[in-house]
Amino acid sequence: MRSRTLPIALTAALLAGGCGAASGEETEDAAGVATSAPDARLTLVADEDAVASAASASRALFDRADVVVLARDGDAAGTLLGASTATGLGVPLLLEPAGGGPADALGSELERLGTTTVLAVGAAEGGGDGGPEVVAVPAVPDAVAEVTGLELGEAQQVDGDGAAAAVAGLDAEQPAALQPPGAEPATGEAGEGELPAVERAEPLEDTVVVTTGAPEALAGVATARAAGARVQLTGGGTDPRGSAELVELLAERQPGTVVALGAGFAAEEGLDWKLETATTGQQLPGGGQLLFPEHFLVALYGSPGTGALGVLGEQDLPESIERAQAHAADYEPLVPDATVVPTFEVIATVASSVAGPDGNYSTELPVEELRPWVEAAGEAGMYVVIDLQPGRTDFVTQAELYRPLLELPHVGLALDPEWRLGPNEVHLTQIGSVSIDEVNRVVTWLADLTRAGDLPQKLLLLHQFRVDMIPDRDRLDTSRDELALMVHADGQGGQGDKQATWRTLRQTEPDEVAWGWKNFYDEDVPMLTPEETVAVEPRPNLISYQ
Repeated sequence: MRSRTLPIALTAALLAGGCGAASGEETEDAAGVATSAPDARLTLVADEDAVASAASASRALFDRADVVVLARDGDAAGTLLGASTATGLGVPLLLEPAGGGPADALGSELERLGTTTVLAVGAAEGGGDGGPEVVAVPAVPDAVAEVTGLELGEAQQVDGDGAAAAVAGLDAEQPAALQPPGAEPATGEAGEGELPAVERAEPLEDTVVVTTGAPEALAGVATARAAGARVQLTGGGTDPRGSAELVELLAERQPGTVVALGAGFAAEEGLDWKLETATTGQQLPGGGQLLFPEHFLVALYGSPGTGALGVLGEQDLPESIERAQAHAADYEPLVPDATVVPTFEVIATVASSVAGPDGNYSTELPVEELRPWVEAAGEAGMYVVIDLQPGRTDFVTQAELYRPLLELPHVGLALDPEWRLGPNEVHLTQIGSVSIDEVNRVVTWLADLTRAGDLPQKLLLLHQFRVDMIPDRDRLDTSRDELALMVHADGQGGQGDKQATWRTLRQTEPDEVAWGWKNFYDEDVPMLTPEETVAVEPRPNLISYQ
């Protein structure tokens, strides 16, 4: 019986629910080893205990293994060399508890696999009367090579932080002999018993194992390599959209099954759809599919064709791209921990002093007029934000007009409540505002659009320089991971006033929002330099120029 099946084809290979045999037809061959990919598109191995995690990984990828390699949990030398050995033999690497002897997880998995011989490396005992025959070998490459007949590669010292990556990169034909750094040279001879010859099973070439590289997952990484699966580290994150390397790999291989290996994945909501999004291969400018904190945006603000609304329209399209790139370049040495991305924030609907034919006091620029700017920016590796000044209509109604642009992977959306009028209001007579309920309707609309298109995370930017522009902002819906929400403090004037506005707005923040800062060429007294801008605390994730 397989592990319990979670909604949307998500299988959890957790031992808490008991031990079940993997499905698939057994391979009758001399080796007594058989692999099979999980039935579900996504399988979760999220045990917090290393012994249980090793057994769960084995259960997810192996149907049978007459021979397994065993190391003791906490024995770095034995586990690393055991990983090399298991990869070379093509058999699972299991762990016994630090106290020695089989635990329930280990014993159950040995029974399920039909294991008859255990190769105990290093401190492992493989104890227990009546269990599999134990061949003990010290954590010494030469001793392991003698017992197994493997041709191990050169010894490679790896520390704890690099252990998972080293195991993931092992070559099954000639695996390096992994060892902890500074370890005292181990000595000793193999114990009694004979290790039978092992012939590798069919490799699981259609399976990718994604791992955070957490310590409890190390044995599972070795088991995955032994099974012939590709292993890709995420860099520590549990959202597959956050790793450019993983997005590229999934798009290239289009695997039939994915195993998420690491305890942290248990808390990652929506792992299934995030995986499907990553598999599209669409990446944001600067790489990956998550905006912050991986990226730092530097934007020109305005509307094409006119300099009256901001610096974006002060020059033609090629010169605007060059100007945005130049601004971004100023920040690259100042923000070494993020990828600096030049950006356009394009005012698509412009607040008007007259009602216009539709009576909404807003002039909507045609999509086809903006498309050359949006597409050219994307080709230049830039991000684009579509800015709305809706007048007397609502933000969702106007956003729908620009759906064709927002369906592009490098395009986000900005709401400008200053220009959101009530039924009897006109621009410049009062400062506009928007209800949090209307903002949350935009959140839902844009997140649904993003999910439906399997698009990278989109920016939803909220302009604000007074608290009453977005009353009850603490009720902002921050539950949709399809979006990166940002409050953009765009007040102008003396730096004392701007900093006071910044502090006031931050007092009403949800913790989950990012922050943006605007520099005004003419109105700020003085305008901050790039060095001074990144010194604003907390450091903004977007800097725009108007």
